[in-house]
Amino acid sequence: MSLLNASQIMEIIPHRQPFMLLDTIEELEPGVRALARKCVSYNEPYFAGHFPEEPVMPGVLIVEAMAQAGAVAMLSQPEMKGRTAYFAGIQSARFKQKVIPGDVLELNVEIVKVKGPIGIGKGTAMVNGKLAASAEITFAIGSGV
Repeated sequence: MSLLNASQIMEIIPHRQPFMLLDTIEELEPGVRALARKCVSYNEPYFAGHFPEEPVMPGVLIVEAMAQAGAVAMLSQPEMKGRTAYFAGIQSARFKQKVIPGDVLELNVEIVKVKGPIGIGKGTAMVNGKLAASAEITFAIGSGV
């Protein structure tokens, strides 16, 4: 059973369809790490153009899904309620295999450094226990609403 469903995730991060790229949070240590899942479906809007004859999830969206998992880890802390995590950088992104409809992405992000409103997370995206992608994500926490 999942720790958080999509509705509960949307209470933490501001992303909405079609850009909400997480289905569930399976494990969560606020401020430390999150493990999320994304069930990749033929119905994803980007498959209409990427690529019609051979649908492949764009690598930038895999990294975005990692970033959203990291945002849940950071913003689930009570003092972060109502804030937004913004991309500030992507380092060492590597793509090891295609992610296609029917795959279940497991997105594991560990927050490795935080200094003031800036932090770094290390993320991996796995499919069936195999590494699909990895990246180091720098983020900036914006002020609350």
